[in-house]
Amino acid sequence: MSRRKQNRKVFTELEVTDAGAKGKAIAHAPDGKVVFINNAVPGDVVDVQTTKKRKSYYEGTAIHVHTLSRKRTQPQCQHFEVCGGCKWQHMDYTYQLEYKQQEVVNHLTRIGKIELPEITPIAGSASQYFYRNKMEFGFSDSKWLTLEQIRSDEVIEDRNALGFHIAGMWDKILDIEKCHLQQDPSNAIRNGIKAFATQNDMAFYNARNQEGLLRTLMIRTSSTGELMVLVQFFKEDVAKRTLLLDYLKDEFPEITSLLYVINSKGNDTIYDQEVICYHGRDHIFEEMEGLQFKINAKSFYQTNSAQAYELYKITRDFAGLTGDELVYDLYTGTGTIAQFVAKKAKKVIGVESVPDAIEAAKENAERNQIENVEFFVGDMKKVFNDQFITTHGIPDVIITDPPRDGMHADVVKQILNIAPQKVVYVSCNSATQARDLALLDEIYKVTRVQPVDMFPQTHHVENVVLLEKR
Repeated sequence: MSRRKQNRKVFTELEVTDAGAKGKAIAHAPDGKVVFINNAVPGDVVDVQTTKKRKSYYEGTAIHVHTLSRKRTQPQCQHFEVCGGCKWQHMDYTYQLEYKQQEVVNHLTRIGKIELPEITPIAGSASQYFYRNKMEFGFSDSKWLTLEQIRSDEVIEDRNALGFHIAGMWDKILDIEKCHLQQDPSNAIRNGIKAFATQNDMAFYNARNQEGLLRTLMIRTSSTGELMVLVQFFKEDVAKRTLLLDYLKDEFPEITSLLYVINSKGNDTIYDQEVICYHGRDHIFEEMEGLQFKINAKSFYQTNSAQAYELYKITRDFAGLTGDELVYDLYTGTGTIAQFVAKKAKKVIGVESVPDAIEAAKENAERNQIENVEFFVGDMKKVFNDQFITTHGIPDVIITDPPRDGMHADVVKQILNIAPQKVVYVSCNSATQARDLALLDEIYKVTRVQPVDMFPQTHHVENVVLLEKR
């Protein structure tokens, strides 16, 4: 027996007491160590098979439930647990919000160790399902089989799959019949492509051997009702490519933007690939308060359009602009927040490291006839320097929306150096946000905190903080 299997234990009748990092449930083993459980809900009483043992904790899976928690609800998706996404579908949404709020509070108090105001209750999402505007699916010629399928006598002749990667397995795809994350016709398009491609002997991709024709599918929808579909082919086959794209064009005339990519490199990313428009235009539009944002295949845009609007309204409210302020929007992306607050500011300066994003920001600002914004591209810690401040002026307000890693220490240092009256910090990771708030605490006081749920059925949570000079 392997040493790994020898270290595995079964703990019986553990009471699940909390939800923790990455959405895992928490219980305590008889030896006092924490047990992180991937498929339980606080309030459950379960038997747990451990999968990992560490110095101070275990990781495990619930293999038998003695008592079901009152916080449970029936998952809507037939692929729940096998898929690996939407891991909190079995938890009532009220409690999802409660644990997300708790995570923000824990991070700000335990990591930040700073004085906090009363934290505003989390802003929940009006839609708990079908809220995403962008989905990406993978093709595979050897779909992932569930335990039930493996144990059954069923002969599975069709091994093609079009769906999601199994968590932690880069070459395994679970075939998806119905996903509850994106509005129709998303499911109809995906299922139609799979059936048509199978009927017409189009080879689904094999990631290990790097062979096949059909590689990935991306579907983007927008609040304006527009629709983008991009098919990524591993190699060129004009006849079959044309056959599939014509099928999509004819079967789904509502498609605004029908695109394709030929990508024979080792990974699926399209950011270094040529995107070719087959039918319609090469972009769709999002709209927010009359502002239009052009979205192409490579654009970043918040994946929950309706909740992004709520997030931006909170950000603008926290900034408290009167029309006289110079605002810096750090990590501006495609400039959506910058343009959203511009009508309330004297001028907005956006900074971002991705050149394509800045080009999109400039184009959108021109389309929206916003003349009091300027955008600059470059590595934040290098661009946001003394010379930049001298050239553009000391801001009255800084809005910062960094990636999950938070702000670079040099960026924090520069904020402290120029000391604007207010900083509005938007974060998708309250742990790194808390670390940065602790560094800013010497001259800033946190006066408002507002968590926002952008991703129902998952553990992810956004948080907006207002800092004001002491």
